Amino acid sequence: MALRIKSHWHNEEQDRSLDEIAGAIAFIAWKIALNKTINLHGEDFVYGNDEQRIAVIAEYLFFQIQIADRLVSGMLDERQRRKLITALAVRLAGYIQDNSTELFGTGDFGKAFIAKLNQRSADYCELGFTDEGPSYPFLRHLGYEIQGVMGERHENRWVIDQVMDRDGPEVSRQLTRAVTDLFE
Repeated sequence: MALRIKSHWHNEEQDRSLDEIAGAIAFIAWKIALNKTINLHGEDFVYGNDEQRIAVIAEYLFFQIQIADRLVSGMLDERQRRKLITALAVRLAGYIQDNSTELFGTGDFGKAFIAKLNQRSADYCELGFTDEGPSYPFLRHLGYEIQGVMGERHENRWVIDQVMDRDGPEVSRQLTRAVTDLFE
């Protein structure tokens, strides 16, 4: 299913704060992650429970935060970049908190998301990203993490290939286009 992403400001003449841009990127990243998580199910990969679904969404979000960070590093100075990426992470942690609370009840899901984001950031920082997008190891890491979440069920044996070959590159293209549009 094609995902429609609106990434242009209603009033393009108005200046936007980094927090507003982070909010827009977070909303778009959430939609992309949710779409790709649903897409995996549509490709006959099997989720055992809602915890797996949320964990896959989170992995797509971690991946997108890394992409956004790489993209804005050439557009913003270090202080601005850090402010934007922190605001993006906090917004996405809020989405995870709200959705997880609705599914699982009370818990500190946002804090756990940020802790895992810090871990994933350390993993991704060594992996290449060029003007063409994420490197093969960058995409493989996403696939590896999602494979780990999905488990070793027979139906999920090839999820890493789906993520590396199709979903990961598409996520990167969609987010890159959106981030570029939001900064124009």
